[in-house]
Amino acid sequence: LSANSFFFCLFWTGVETGREEMIGDGAREGKLLRRFKRGWMWNQFFLQEEYTGSDKQYIGKLQSDMDKGDGTLKYILTGDGAGDIFTIDESNGDLHANKRLDREEKAFYTLRATVVNRNTGKKLEPETEFIVKLHDINDNEPKFAKEVYTASVPESSVIGTSVTQVTATDADDSMYGNSAKLRYSISQGHPYFSVDPDTGVIRTALGPGEMDREKREHYQVVIEAKDMAGQRGGLTGTTAVNITLTDVNDNAPGFSQNMYQFSVPESIKAGHPVGRIKAVDKDIGKNAEMSYSVVSGDGLDIFDVNTDRNTQEGVITVLKPLDYEKTMSYTLEIQVQNVQALHTHSQGTLPTIATVRIDVEDVDEPPLFERASYLMEVKEDAALGAVVGSVRAMDPDRTNSPVRYSIDRRTDLDRHFNVHSGNGSIFITRPLDREEADWHNISVIATEFNKPLQASRVPVYIRLLDVNDNAPMFASFYETFVCEKTKAGQKIQMVSAVDADDPVGGHKFFFSLDTEGVYRGNFTVRDNGDNTASILTRRSSYNPLHKSVYLVPVVITDGDFPMQSSTGTLTVRVCTCDREGNMELCNAEAQTSSAGLSTGALVAILLCVIILLMIVVLFAALKRQKKKEPLIISKEDVRDNVVSYNDEGGGEEDTQAFDIGALRNPEAMEESKQRRDIIPSDTLYPPLRRTAIPSQDNADVREFINQRVVDNDSNPTAPPYDSLATYAYEGAGSVAESLSSLGSASSEGDQDYNYLSDWGPRFRKLADMYGAEDSDRDS
Repeated sequence: LSANSFFFCLFWTGVETGREEMIGDGAREGKLLRRFKRGWMWNQFFLQEEYTGSDKQYIGKLQSDMDKGDGTLKYILTGDGAGDIFTIDESNGDLHANKRLDREEKAFYTLRATVVNRNTGKKLEPETEFIVKLHDINDNEPKFAKEVYTASVPESSVIGTSVTQVTATDADDSMYGNSAKLRYSISQGHPYFSVDPDTGVIRTALGPGEMDREKREHYQVVIEAKDMAGQRGGLTGTTAVNITLTDVNDNAPGFSQNMYQFSVPESIKAGHPVGRIKAVDKDIGKNAEMSYSVVSGDGLDIFDVNTDRNTQEGVITVLKPLDYEKTMSYTLEIQVQNVQALHTHSQGTLPTIATVRIDVEDVDEPPLFERASYLMEVKEDAALGAVVGSVRAMDPDRTNSPVRYSIDRRTDLDRHFNVHSGNGSIFITRPLDREEADWHNISVIATEFNKPLQASRVPVYIRLLDVNDNAPMFASFYETFVCEKTKAGQKIQMVSAVDADDPVGGHKFFFSLDTEGVYRGNFTVRDNGDNTASILTRRSSYNPLHKSVYLVPVVITDGDFPMQSSTGTLTVRVCTCDREGNMELCNAEAQTSSAGLSTGALVAILLCVIILLMIVVLFAALKRQKKKEPLIISKEDVRDNVVSYNDEGGGEEDTQAFDIGALRNPEAMEESKQRRDIIPSDTLYPPLRRTAIPSQDNADVREFINQRVVDNDSNPTAPPYDSLATYAYEGAGSVAESLSSLGSASSEGDQDYNYLSDWGPRFRKLADMYGAEDSDRDS
């Protein structure tokens, strides 16, 4: 080996040569650079994992060909775990492992080594990398992905049916030896299941007859996984598999008893349940759903059976009303079967058909009518007491109690009919009229004679047959006109008739002119044969001055028996017509009629006008009778109330036309103040300045009033109605002078009020009051 090279000592070696240029400190000092030839040993060490010795585990030796054994070299180790896990002898390069290593945690370590001069620290070898690999030992047992598996398989499955697959893993090295080679086996679950040793697939081991859910539903199987290919000394891991047998429809339903018995009252309503029966099925879920049906018996059309899906019971119901007196018991054969199809290996030990006996209990029932309803017919002219028809009811019980009949008067308020209480015959008690009501719907009640509470009722429809008892008449009020100049035989009106009767073959009316009519020479009637008639003229001219209105009597006769007839009157007015026959002018009566106002309408209008006039007159009278409220309301209020009015008011009814403040203090009123009962308009009209009120000493009443009248007439804000203005001026020549104590020379002086007695009763009362006060003060 050449110098400047490492060699690695292990169990085997290999040589690889190469050339490398060494650059040291000498190059930087200007010395000649030399190229060295170095030889390499194989750069891998192998170490066994899980070393259990007490000493450090020797790995191998690193040695440089520059090592002369004089102790001048120093080996240095760096890399994964250097100094902690791995150490190197600085003097001789021996490698040791200080700790117990686990390959499953780290399979190999990468280290680097170099050689330096111990004294100078100069690197003598370039850093070399090598690997320490761990040899695997079988120190890990197999482990399953789950501690507990859950699986299911249908019951009655064939041998070898796959259930589920379990899988285990081994952390050991699968590339080295058999440490990770696994084999599966079953340690618990024989003889029902088996497991494939290589794949871990669990399968059934017994046939369909042995795997029965109804006998055993749950199984627990323990599976082992062993490494070392199952050889002795291998490690083992286990897992549990809970297997459930799912249900298949392999059991037919059946009844636990052969005979069922029920009792029901005969009054039970159709559709009500009679009883329940229950079959047994060992299966569960949909496989246990059952269907019941009646297959035979004497009550096939009386009873039915349905399945309650919640409880899987058979519910027997009544289809028709029961009658104890006719049949006291019924027997049915009911079959049960699964809704789902049965499995090929199905079995059943219970009977699928059961006998059901139903006993009918007697109930005290009300009388029963022979029919659900009755329809009767009677002519409308039938005599009172005539029998219309009869109803019949009987007690359905064995006692057969007698029955009493009556009419529910709420259905015959006018009491046209009555019923015989003993035999149920219905007869007429009041006259009938088909034209008022052609049908009468009544209810007849039947009660047991000894038990009035036991009652039933039946509707009776009575139809009134028509009798020709009404005469035909005009269909409407007919009024027409005829021209003064016309032609004989000209049609002036078409008339028709109506009849309240309703004959079977329809109406047939005949029209003719009344033989006793006074105008037979003026008009004639032509029957059209279709229940209408035409009114024709018999003259060529009619003089309105001689006769302006003609009343033409027309006889109308029906074609039924007994024949009925009536006379209708047609009003014909004579009018002036143009050349084309259009009416131009009639007399006053004709004009009124043509305007569409009858005499009754005119009278009604006149009455309305009179009533309105009376209301207006009464309102005016009441308004005039309204009296002005006296100044002094209470006779006891004798205080001096002297009020100066310096504002024009709107009268007694106008409470907004004056300012109460102005009345109480007229001197403080603004001269330009507007009235309060209107909206002032300063832009259109300037404020009205009033003239000064003349004093009592230098003005006359007439002049003062005239001035105020002028002011009101020229005032644009005055209301558009008459108003009463009160002025604070008494005028001259008043014998009473002023009654105010404010203007008196002395309010406390003696006064003589006897002169007030001459002014009337009210002033006499005032004199007595003030005179009494003076006498009281003197005393």
